[in-house]
Amino acid sequence: MSGDHGLRSSIPASVNALNLNSALHIVLVGDEPTIELSLVGKKYDPQRLSIHHAPDVVTMDDKPSRALRNKKNSSMYCALELLRDGKVAAVVSAGNTGALVAMSCVVLERLPGIKRPAICAPVPAHGGHTYLLDLGASVECDAAQLYQFAVMGSALCRVLDRREAPRVALLNIGSELIKGTVAIREAADLIAADSGLNYQGFAEGGDIFSADVDVVVCDGFAGNVALKVCEGTAKFIASTLRARFKKTLYGILIGLLSRPIMAAFQRDINPERYNGAALLGLRGVVIKSHGGSGVESFESAIKQAARALSLDLQSQIEQQLKPN
Repeated sequence: MSGDHGLRSSIPASVNALNLNSALHIVLVGDEPTIELSLVGKKYDPQRLSIHHAPDVVTMDDKPSRALRNKKNSSMYCALELLRDGKVAAVVSAGNTGALVAMSCVVLERLPGIKRPAICAPVPAHGGHTYLLDLGASVECDAAQLYQFAVMGSALCRVLDRREAPRVALLNIGSELIKGTVAIREAADLIAADSGLNYQGFAEGGDIFSADVDVVVCDGFAGNVALKVCEGTAKFIASTLRARFKKTLYGILIGLLSRPIMAAFQRDINPERYNGAALLGLRGVVIKSHGGSGVESFESAIKQAARALSLDLQSQIEQQLKPN
């Protein structure tokens, strides 16, 4: 079990999720003796938690191609095999993103017609959230891939948010039709030509947080940068406000009075609440957790997987991807 914090976050998060959801069964995939040691003293239903031994691990520095060739006994590869074989219903991983994408494409395979999978996650926005994809699965994308991301993102939003016609936008450096790369302009034509998509045109970075769009599509490079900027900005604002309130006696008094509002604000922008990105375009539910996930963050990813299963997300997306 990988990620920056390994078992220090995944074990307590799994136990918490298990205790909060009586319908959940969790299979921990990794080095069995180490996992058993980490579970000592934890209270949980042993009938709903099991261990699948995997002696190897994909490190965050492993190249995807090397991991795919040489690490078939890793926790990541074994977990995906369990999903392929129907022994688990979903996989949650905080490990190496590139390796997870590569292994998923080989072990699970892609849905018919899908060129590359996309990582899709909600980010906080006015009135709720906006789905952003791709967040790093495909760094460079052509127009056809961006169009497929729009179809998959729209389908995801329909299922999870019960929106009949999700508003889809394409991330660009401006709203004018002449702006952007050739791939983005060609993708805009493809998305606009699909009557099944509610295309809103180009969106700039700030539009991600507006209430005007439901899905924002981009390549994995831009998406990953945008996500990290969102997370960094949220942390910067929260820490700056805390520092300001502590600077003077007047600030301390104002801070005390505004504590309930600030607590709600910090919760609304807390990146850990939104952790858990769906890897779309595969034959199976795979949720990518942030590599630096803490306990709350990893638990959010597990909840995302459980929700996807309860809504039968996979089969519904497959149905909506079929040509009319």
